[in-house]
Amino acid sequence: MSPSSPERAPLLSNGSRRNFSESDASFLHRTSLIFKAEGEPSYAKSFKFFIFSSWINILLVFVPLSIIAHNLDFDAALRFSFSFIAIVPLASLLGTATEQMSVKLGQTLAGLLNASFGNAVEIIVGIAALMQDQLTIVQNSLLGSILSNILLDRHDRNHVPSAGFKFKESNFQVTAAQASSSLMTLACITLIIPAAYHSVKSPTGDLFVDPLSTDSTVRGTASGLLTISRGTALLLLGVYVAYLYFQLKSHAHLFQAENESEDSEQPEMNVVAAGVSLLAVTVVTAFCADYLVASIEEFADRYHIPKPFIGLILLPIVGNAAEHVTSIWMALKGQMELTIGICVGSSIQIAAFVIPLLVVIGWISNHELTLFFANFETITFFASVFLVNTLIQDGKSNYMEGLMLITLYLVIALAFWVS
Repeated sequence: MSPSSPERAPLLSNGSRRNFSESDASFLHRTSLIFKAEGEPSYAKSFKFFIFSSWINILLVFVPLSIIAHNLDFDAALRFSFSFIAIVPLASLLGTATEQMSVKLGQTLAGLLNASFGNAVEIIVGIAALMQDQLTIVQNSLLGSILSNILLDRHDRNHVPSAGFKFKESNFQVTAAQASSSLMTLACITLIIPAAYHSVKSPTGDLFVDPLSTDSTVRGTASGLLTISRGTALLLLGVYVAYLYFQLKSHAHLFQAENESEDSEQPEMNVVAAGVSLLAVTVVTAFCADYLVASIEEFADRYHIPKPFIGLILLPIVGNAAEHVTSIWMALKGQMELTIGICVGSSIQIAAFVIPLLVVIGWISNHELTLFFANFETITFFASVFLVNTLIQDGKSNYMEGLMLITLYLVIALAFWVS
């Protein structure tokens, strides 16, 4: 074998310069294909689309304003408002990045992924509030996200006046909708049980019982709530995994529209650009969410705004604004299965994944978050799920049903404003 044969050639030359052979070029080409598939948009085109894809991205100017307001200790109203508005376009960008990462997937999986990563804002805000011991804000914001999804998004096609007249009646898969609503009912029941336990065991009726109290009954109630909540959280996470398998594998046909189009949408971003964008936006969102939560206490006290109203009504807006727009747009295009996937699917993921996940995170970080919601919140959640389950029985939707759901949401908002 000659010294110059390929088998004896060194990986690197003895000199400081690298000699690129055809095999080197081939290796680099194969490596580049890992990061950029053939036919995908360039990085410049990808990031251009990412930034200019929506008019709502104009609100990104509030991101630096939020940072400045926090570091210079502006008035609480400015700090809250800047952070609040800044998260709206960030949530939209999260949705854009994940949509581009899943653009080649089917309608069902695309709806699931969009709903999953759309809830990244809820997770980020929830963790920020949890780390600051704002347990009521954590619970109210997540409950508010569920209610806004099932009451506002659920019939968005018929919430829009023009759509209500254009489409007298909309149809969707009954079996899939019932399976989803059944899981939502289970999640609702898991919140009723801790409330029932608390009402029987707690001698004081306080929302959060002190595990360090000198009263043995109070300590026992606190310990029991933590045990019930943490055990239930683990079980719900297991059920959620089973639901994903049910929806995506074993019974995927139930969640597919009969007239689902086979045409695939072309991606506007390559996978790496979408992934980098998703990571960067997540980090920025975490900072803005932390600033937002830090300003709630002072903002509520100074301007006499009920904290339950902030948590249940205002905070869900920042995470769900882009999702509301998407579901309305999909419904107007007649894609009711995708609309249901975004709305109900997002609610299920909050109830069966995000809330249990935050309970587990609180367990790990020594923050006593439980699944015990106050009686008023629990009854509100139960009434909303009951109404939605009643309306989906026939597999049809119309503007009158949408009006019923909007009315219930407004009544709930009014009740929390005066609470």
